[in-house]
Amino acid sequence: MRRLLLALCVWLFALPALAAQTPEEFYRGKTITYIVCTAPGGGYDTYGRLLVRAMSRLMPDTKIIVRNLPGAGHVVGANTIYAAKPDGLTFGTFNTGLIYLQLLQDKAIRFDLAKMSWIGKAGTDTRVLVLSKSSGATSIEDLLDPSKPRQKLFAAGVGSAAYIDALLAIQALHLNADLIPGYNGNEGTMSMLRGETQGTVGSLSSNEQFVHDGNGFFALQAGDEPGVSIPQADKYVKDEQGRQLMRMIAAESVIARPTAGPPGIPADRLAYLRDIYLKALSDPQTLEEAKKQDLPIVPGGGEATRKQITEALDQSPDNIALLAKAVKQD
Repeated sequence: MRRLLLALCVWLFALPALAAQTPEEFYRGKTITYIVCTAPGGGYDTYGRLLVRAMSRLMPDTKIIVRNLPGAGHVVGANTIYAAKPDGLTFGTFNTGLIYLQLLQDKAIRFDLAKMSWIGKAGTDTRVLVLSKSSGATSIEDLLDPSKPRQKLFAAGVGSAAYIDALLAIQALHLNADLIPGYNGNEGTMSMLRGETQGTVGSLSSNEQFVHDGNGFFALQAGDEPGVSIPQADKYVKDEQGRQLMRMIAAESVIARPTAGPPGIPADRLAYLRDIYLKALSDPQTLEEAKKQDLPIVPGGGEATRKQITEALDQSPDNIALLAKAVKQD
């Protein structure tokens, strides 16, 4: 009994010290796992590793490792992040096309984006239609002409942002194209170079190097990228239904390269991570690295990102019905 009472007294005296532990003290000597929901290579992996290097410089006493966890168009990784212990030691990045799956109440998802601990976003990345040299096309008009050869557009797994964006674009614009899913990381880019596929719908930053190297061109954009001369999708939409579908793609462009953790990360740790995140993305060394890799950085805070996600999930029944129809169309 005495030993039990002594142990209880020691525990009670230790409580104030534990309660007073700062986030800096908590993270000292710990290991953070940053989950990238794609295979190595490609835009999400590149952005994720850039961020991890920057955060590591600001948290020298904390080890941060990258874990690539591809599958089902980022769903596997996002489910893993959501189910992680909410201690602030596991978070990661995934595509915002998961908004679509949540709106459609897809059976594969085990997450609620509105409940996640949002740390921030690294950019605002316009969605574009890219066509390769091997396509033989010279402008978007070639995909609007049913007399021309049908083009093969690649995408990541079913349910990924690129997959659903392409479906919506094909229906909204009546594109003369077929969608081929199942390409992860840089596999899709290689398929265009080999001539297996002729194009894709994805983020401007992920495809900029491909175009810059002279391997293709931007045929269309769903957004408003400043300083870039790319035809606007709205000009080619012929009906209100198509315009609504294209607006959904454009809205997704606002939230690019986000980082989030599971629900319930303690408020002080989340605030600390949000602060480190923004400092990491504004660090001169980070910006210089990003410039060399052609990675545009337009950071957003965690709370602002959370609000944007919540607003994106607040869609009318009509819009959700249009989305479901577009997905079912495939």
